[in-house]
Amino acid sequence: MTIDGKKSKKELIQKKLIEQQMEARVVRRIVLIISLSILLAAALAAGGGYLYIKSALNPLKPGSKELKMVEIPIGSSATKIGQVLESKGIIKSATIFKYYVKLKNESGFMAGEYQFSPSMKVSEIVSRLKSGRLTEKPMVKITIPEGKQLKEIAHLMAKAIKKPDGEVFNQLNDKNYIKTLMAKYPNLLTSDIENTTVLYPLEGYLYPATYSFYKPAPSVDEIVTAMLDKTNDVISQYAEEIKQKQVSVHKLLTMASLIEEEATSKADRAKIASVFYNRIQKGMPLQTDPTILYAQGKHKDRVLYEDLKVNSPYNTYKNPGLPPGPIANAGRISIEAALNPAKTDYYYFLAAPDGSVIFTKTLAEHNQEKAKYISSKK
Repeated sequence: MTIDGKKSKKELIQKKLIEQQMEARVVRRIVLIISLSILLAAALAAGGGYLYIKSALNPLKPGSKELKMVEIPIGSSATKIGQVLESKGIIKSATIFKYYVKLKNESGFMAGEYQFSPSMKVSEIVSRLKSGRLTEKPMVKITIPEGKQLKEIAHLMAKAIKKPDGEVFNQLNDKNYIKTLMAKYPNLLTSDIENTTVLYPLEGYLYPATYSFYKPAPSVDEIVTAMLDKTNDVISQYAEEIKQKQVSVHKLLTMASLIEEEATSKADRAKIASVFYNRIQKGMPLQTDPTILYAQGKHKDRVLYEDLKVNSPYNTYKNPGLPPGPIANAGRISIEAALNPAKTDYYYFLAAPDGSVIFTKTLAEHNQEKAKYISSKK
């Protein structure tokens, strides 16, 4: 090989070495960039995670004076307690609550009804749950029985907070106020309550229960919110059934209110529901007297024939199907009956003087039973 050939080969080797070195530098740079990116992403994730955890352990609403009643069932796990607290708007994350309890090795939580605020830290909530420090004595307590109409509920509220009945009732029907409630409870208060034939939008939506408040003068809104929270909680327990049966919440509460108003302490509500559904299916008017009284705005022991002439969309003697909306509030038993009526071939029922309810299949049978218990006609 000539000198020139050796020189050419040497230069080629040197060139390749230089290229390899350059490629190595590029690879190292790429690896470095990727490594730095991964480290940065991990740092950001860790930082974000830290901030989220810190936020979840701090008060959900610092400075809030709102107090909520929270019931912790017997035997609740940390997971269940966290879910209850999150659903009630007391804490931000049920998951963070669960891991906080495990990390701190906290246990010995006591069941009961607690008074919590979204202004409390998770550590404060845990401390109260361990000590079993339940609610303080309520300063205002309102009991709403089943079968109460909005006017009656407004009276009970007004009496408890020492306000005029009219002032409370007017707020319960204020259009702007109703709009704010609809925005707050979109799955409960739907456009159905805005129907022009509905007499009072909130009729049937204020759940019958005892409500306790821990300040001397709760506002109407605070009381209504507690009632709607309860209704929302009860209805949500039947969400799957409501979906399967393709019934609106409004129609469910309307049917439940009819059952509630017709039922006695001895009545089988599921059978009463079956009569109503059987009549609807057959195209028969429901002919339930409580709707007549509701249309008249009266309370009477007996409905007379002349009362049946009242011109109202709530008159179920004149109009087929359900009335435009509920005519009173209904308890859980009536709601369940409206969802799961008995399977019968009854089309009539009659309340006997002893409180029992007699069910019949035909008008002739109904009139025969009626003659036994009612001495004179309406």
